[in-house]
Amino acid sequence: MTAPSTAGTYVRRVIDEAIDRYIGSLPAIALQGAKGVGKTATALQRADQALDLSVPALRETFRASVEPLKGLAGTTLIDEWQREPSSWDFVKRAVDAGAPAGSYVVAGSSAPPGATVHSGAGRILTLRMRPLSLAERRLDTPAVSLAELLDGTNPDVEGRTNSDLADYTQEILSTGLPGLRRFPAEIRRAQIDSYIDATVNQEFAEQGISVRRPATLRAWMAAYAAATATTTTYTRILEAATPGLQEKPARSTTTVYRDALMRAFLLDPLDAWIPGMNHFTRLAQGPKHLLADPGIAARLLGANQRSLLRGQTSGPEMPRDGSLLGALFEHLVAMSVQTYAQAAQARVSHLRTQDGRHEVDLIVERDGAVVALEVKLATTIDDHDVRHLHWLREQLGDDLVDAAVISTGPVTYRRPDGIAVIPAALLGP
Repeated sequence: MTAPSTAGTYVRRVIDEAIDRYIGSLPAIALQGAKGVGKTATALQRADQALDLSVPALRETFRASVEPLKGLAGTTLIDEWQREPSSWDFVKRAVDAGAPAGSYVVAGSSAPPGATVHSGAGRILTLRMRPLSLAERRLDTPAVSLAELLDGTNPDVEGRTNSDLADYTQEILSTGLPGLRRFPAEIRRAQIDSYIDATVNQEFAEQGISVRRPATLRAWMAAYAAATATTTTYTRILEAATPGLQEKPARSTTTVYRDALMRAFLLDPLDAWIPGMNHFTRLAQGPKHLLADPGIAARLLGANQRSLLRGQTSGPEMPRDGSLLGALFEHLVAMSVQTYAQAAQARVSHLRTQDGRHEVDLIVERDGAVVALEVKLATTIDDHDVRHLHWLREQLGDDLVDAAVISTGPVTYRRPDGIAVIPAALLGP
């Protein structure tokens, strides 16, 4: 058992407000997310003691104890719980036995096959922690609240930012992983490479999965990165990962890759929207492909600021509308919106009709109220850019409480048609 560290200055995250709201009422909260997103630092802010199960000696002691959580007072952080899966069950049992509010914060960056991490069967509230959103990076002070858009009050939107395309490109490449952002570009690239190598060489082993061809796994990850913000089929991703190979990996093998990376929270696909009411007859069901962080995707593809700004394509060829930079910018915005939506108790998905005639990048829904967001790598927005939002308004009527285009421009405003135009740096929770 270790005491929480007080070294350094903690910068509050969007998720902190939700944790503070729940921890006073619930006995156990779980923070799940990819390695390096800041789960431990956030959990330590309200922990009286920490049990780090990544330490072999502590893990051995935990296994040897009949009641490893007995006698603990205050809030206990159980970190890297997946290293000892029985810890999850011990927390559930403690909750069943009447543990008081705020007893446990459980943090994990992956889960072993078969482990239930998305549900504590009503006992453990699970929150997904993602890399730093744009608001958390403090490029600018957010001027528009996603929660207020969801309220349907048609809030005034105004504000100006100096953040431009070069800044957003730099934010993509810097990643939202707090521990990597402080390094110069060359060192940061090496650190991201190390992060990817650890995923290929260690993560699967920790999950009990043998990878016979690490190069094929890495190629599959690069192909998935090339499919960022698209609904490309997994068959097409496999083909892009293994061009020219006569003996391609079995589909079941790549399914193992996908599932293991999902358990490690390194894939963060955006599900297709399924409306609560039958507004539509034919909607595509495939997820939109996103990694945990667009900076990891960019590194897998060998992209840099110069190549992205020049519109050059890196990595496996993949059909997409627009440039690679546009796809990575959409990824950056989607990751940020998911963080804001979780704080507002809303869910995020995407919409695409089966014939491909209409699509909306982000659908944010709460209690039947819908906010539709289009993401555009553009400084000016015209009628063509909002045509899908108008179509969706015709379909949903009053259920569409607001709509906006998230852009790289400098100014926030509402168009005469009521659609807001919001620079990405000015949207917040």
